[in-house]
Formats: sequence, structure tokens, C-alpha cells
Amino acid sequence: MKEKIGVIDVGGGLRGAFNAGALEYCAKNGIEFDLCIGISAGSANLTSFLSRQTGRNHIFYMDYVHRHQYMSFRNFLKTGSYIGFDYVYSTLSGTDGENPLDYEAIKNNPSEFIVIATDGRTGKPIYFTKDDMSLNNYDICKASCSIPVVCKPYFINGVPCFDGALSDPVPIEKAFEAGCDKVVLLLTLPEGLIRKPGKDVKIAKILKRTYPNAAKELETRFEKYNLGVMKAQKYAKDGKVLIISPDDTCGVSTLSKNKEGIQRLYDKGFSEGRKIMEFLR
Repeated sequence: MKEKIGVIDVGGGLRGAFNAGALEYCAKNGIEFDLCIGISAGSANLTSFLSRQTGRNHIFYMDYVHRHQYMSFRNFLKTGSYIGFDYVYSTLSGTDGENPLDYEAIKNNPSEFIVIATDGRTGKPIYFTKDDMSLNNYDICKASCSIPVVCKPYFINGVPCFDGALSDPVPIEKAFEAGCDKVVLLLTLPEGLIRKPGKDVKIAKILKRTYPNAAKELETRFEKYNLGVMKAQKYAKDGKVLIISPDDTCGVSTLSKNKEGIQRLYDKGFSEGRKIMEFLR
């Protein structure tokens, strides 16, 4: 029986360029996955990968992201969200957009697709699938990318959604529960880095006023992330998981527009993609 192979892209804002590079290597070398799980920017990376539109992610990271309509304080003052989700997933990616997403290709791709968001009311993860997408409706990606406080929650069927990393930042168990035999885990931070609460605590205090359960998940995101990576490392010792991560972030943070750093991360990801070919042999 053929092995079921999964890939997880954990996202990480503009650090996601690293994973986009790794996926570009896969696309150009005929590497496919039976299950794709995306969180936040990872969901965006995987939509282009599943549509087989090579080079598309690179354009978004290197060109579009520097437009104020995509990401800016102007957006925040005007709409309450720093990231212009409608610009990214509708204006640019719609049928009549500048860089339309090939929805039919995604629909016809045999790979399963899971996009993770967080229910703002309960703090629990929501696992969206391809069935929750349709032509010119990529709202599940908007929901998965909604960074608390930086962005307003994105509502889907009346449910306020936030970034999936709050509730399930490294969904390694989800992949194995879905029947995977092997999993490629794409991180955007060095594998050995132990995450700390950092800014999450301050952001959680603000979020707690309106979405207390989501705030609790944000406060403990670093613990869930560290635990997820530890689990992946244990699976890796058994040959079930391959962890791909950058050796450094090249000065790129979640929302920084460091063009040179983003290109370096992308190139690092593409180079690291070779390990995926070896792992799947």
C-alpha cells in the first residue's frame, strides 16, 4: 500500500517566504503530498502550491507585500486590520484579479487540504477543508491569517476567526490522525529555538477584553509550539517526520518588509527543499 505523505506549513507572516521556497522546490521537482495542512501564511503558500502555479508565492512576498493595500498602518486606520485580506485574496487573487488563483486546479488536485483557524469565542481550533472554498471565495485563508489585535477577527458563518497558530501552532498529531505515514514539517524559525511568551502576553491583555478564551490560547501559544516541535523531533528519530527550518531568520519578523531578508529566506527554503526529495525516497 502506498504511503500517505503529509506536509505542514506553520506560517509565520513574512518569514513564510522560507516555506514558500521549500514548496517551490517541491513544485518544480514533481514532489506532491497527499495531505497539506496550512496555518496563517502557510495556508496562502499551500493554495499556490496546490494550484501548481509556480513562482506565484514569490511574487506575493517580493512585490505585492510592499503595497500599502496589502499591509500598512493606512489599512489599520481605515479598516481596523493591518493586513488587507480582501485585497490579497479577492482583488489580487480573484478571477479578474492581477494574479488570479487557479481554483479549478486546487479543486481537481487529489491532495487533501486543511486550513486551521481559531474560533475567537472558544479559543478552539477550526479545521477547514477544500469544501469550505469555492471560486473567488478564499475566506478560510483570511480567517487563518487574522493576527489578533493587529487584525480584526474574520467572520465565517458568523464565527469570529483568528490565526490558527493560537490554538494549534504545530499540528503534527492532526496529520497522523488523518492517516499520514510520513510528514514534512515546515517551520519558519530555527528548529532549536525555544519560543518564549514575548509580545503575546501584551497582545493577549488587549484581546482579553473582547475574546477572553482566544486570549488564553494566545498566552500559551509558545508552550503549544514548543511541545509540537518536541513531538515532531521524536517522530523524526523514527523516520516519520522531516523538519525543515531556516538556520536563521535573516532579519525578517512576522510583519517586517525586509526585501533582501525575504529573498534570502526564500532562497534558503528552496535549497532546503532538496532534503524533502531525499526523505521521501
